[in-house]
Amino acid sequence: MTPKIPEITTAGAVPGAAEAADTTAHITVEGFDSLVPEVIDLDAPRDGVPLVIETQAGLERCAAALAAGHGPAGVDAERASGFRYGQRAFLVQIRREGAGTWLIDPEPFGDLRIINDALRGVEWILHAASQDLPCLFELGMWPDKLFDTELAARLAGLPRVGLAAVIEQLLGFGLAKEHSAADWSTRPLPEPWLRYAALDVEVLTELREELIELLLADGKLDYAEQEFAAILEAGLAPPRVDPWRKTSGLHQIRDRRQLAAVRELWLERDSLAQKRDVAPGRLIPDSALVAAAKAMPSTVPQLLGTKGFHGRAAQREAPRWLRCISTARALDDLPPLHLPTNAPPPPRVWADRDPEAAARLATARPKLQAKAEELNLPVENLLTPDYLRRVAWRPPAEVSEEGVAEELQNLGARQWQIEITAPLITEAFVHPQPLPAKDAKAAEPAASDDAAPPAQ
Repeated sequence: MTPKIPEITTAGAVPGAAEAADTTAHITVEGFDSLVPEVIDLDAPRDGVPLVIETQAGLERCAAALAAGHGPAGVDAERASGFRYGQRAFLVQIRREGAGTWLIDPEPFGDLRIINDALRGVEWILHAASQDLPCLFELGMWPDKLFDTELAARLAGLPRVGLAAVIEQLLGFGLAKEHSAADWSTRPLPEPWLRYAALDVEVLTELREELIELLLADGKLDYAEQEFAAILEAGLAPPRVDPWRKTSGLHQIRDRRQLAAVRELWLERDSLAQKRDVAPGRLIPDSALVAAAKAMPSTVPQLLGTKGFHGRAAQREAPRWLRCISTARALDDLPPLHLPTNAPPPPRVWADRDPEAAARLATARPKLQAKAEELNLPVENLLTPDYLRRVAWRPPAEVSEEGVAEELQNLGARQWQIEITAPLITEAFVHPQPLPAKDAKAAEPAASDDAAPPAQ
């Protein structure tokens, strides 16, 4: 049933791969055009579209079937991003050999721990696991073992790593993605949406097998296994400090009182959105919060005249939003414009602040890029760029391969990454290349600055 993937080599780049939006890999597919001349549309699940499980009895049948199945389980989840508050799942799809495909509506249940128990010790196959694991965790679901097909595709050097693209490249099937941004909180879910949801897990097992073959052929399966284990070990990211600081357009705010207004507006909007179970941006967009904070209106007409402040939530709740601005106007304790951080400054200022660090980074980057191209994988998967910046900005006291390796390990790099990159980084730090003339000149302090080094 599955078209056989042609032989893949790493001789060069696929024409047009540089324009692909989801990765920059280097891969040549020998004979692809002749062996897979036409993509077969995957338009219906092999067992038909399953009914949605929404009763306790149905959930127990599902758990029993999954527990009796064999092999890994393909898992996916659909959310209502941009429609409902938060990122909870409104549909969970699972397929396992011997059990078939199951579609579960989580809303009637407090959690899906019964499903999690049924899959104990089973490897879960997810595509871009970081997107779905948080909402699955909310339901009491967390895999003991993981295979991430998106991450595996990156490590294998595929030119495009979206689910539909990887399925097309490796299995020769066309998978439509027209409902990916739908409002999955809709009830009842339309039959075409259910078909789409079932197809998302239809061939994950076959896709995993093909990816394992590619990774084995390139000697990268161990890389992938370390990456998957690291995802599970890391768990969920901790809650963001001051999440309101992620307001789009916040960089326009240069005044602490205006910043306080953004905070008060954001927090009030978030509270109202949670109460109404609606995406905050559907009440008032971020751009309107920033515009109102910059204008600091004192009357309802002034507020409603602010750019972006329109619609029912703006008009009906105008006194609410105005109170937020009044609160900010009266505050004595204002938020700082920037939170303290131990992160390095932007690399564009390194030549001025620390030319030696700039030289270390400038020398190490091309070495890692060349190694990534040699291994046929994206450089950001060879080593997280932030890790390189941090170790270049604050290198170990004694620059050695062991010292660099320890720093990378403390930052969270995986063992395979450390073994490949630590020698390259050490060489770059021991023998940094001189900065280009324009950067070196910019790094020279002015005479008047001799007694006052740049602020760190």
